[in-house]
Amino acid sequence: MSEITWYGHSAFKITGGGITLLVDPFLDGNPSCPISRQEAGAPDAVLVTHDHADHVGQTVEICKATKAMLACIVGTAERLIAAGVPQQQVLNGIGFNMGGTLDVKGAQLTMVPAFHTTESGQPAGYIIRMPDGCTIYHSGDTCLFGDMALWGNLYPLDLALLPIGGVFTMDHRQAAVACALLRPKKVLPMHWGTFPVLEQRTREFKEELQKTAPKCVCVEIAPGQTFTL
Repeated sequence: MSEITWYGHSAFKITGGGITLLVDPFLDGNPSCPISRQEAGAPDAVLVTHDHADHVGQTVEICKATKAMLACIVGTAERLIAAGVPQQQVLNGIGFNMGGTLDVKGAQLTMVPAFHTTESGQPAGYIIRMPDGCTIYHSGDTCLFGDMALWGNLYPLDLALLPIGGVFTMDHRQAAVACALLRPKKVLPMHWGTFPVLEQRTREFKEELQKTAPKCVCVEIAPGQTFTL
């Protein structure tokens, strides 16, 4: 049984099967996050989708303080090593790349493309297969793209974590179509409400989801709350 805790924006803690992962740990300075980075505990690994500050967050501090391993793309790994992450804590030493899969204590992390911007490497998403078999897709910051259908075919998804905020990522209409392509059992909307420029509610997304992918259940939790899969 895996659990998902949302810390606002695109930051999540995923636990299950004796492993804890943090994804895009933007905690300190995140106006939606109800905890500090110290309260997030000691993860086994930190996953970074791209190098923007609202996604890297406190990755360097968390890795240094907890000895957590770092999962990220080649290039961004180099940048975070230069910022202070010990190289021996970087998975594969230099990071990995699109289509690659690495194991962390029985969790399989597969890197998949995202369409966005970054100053190093490339933007990415992750297919996360937990030791208990639970499979989660974190899209990272991205627009809608047709190849999302491939992930649904290759990896039957229990949960998709998708942005709905618009402006910098796909909006609620695109996210609903993404659900139709991915065919997850459940979706948890992210990257909304953090800043005034972003979408401030989920109502329109839920309405579009009902029309576009009615079999997909929308999970709504507030930042700091936990959902059990």
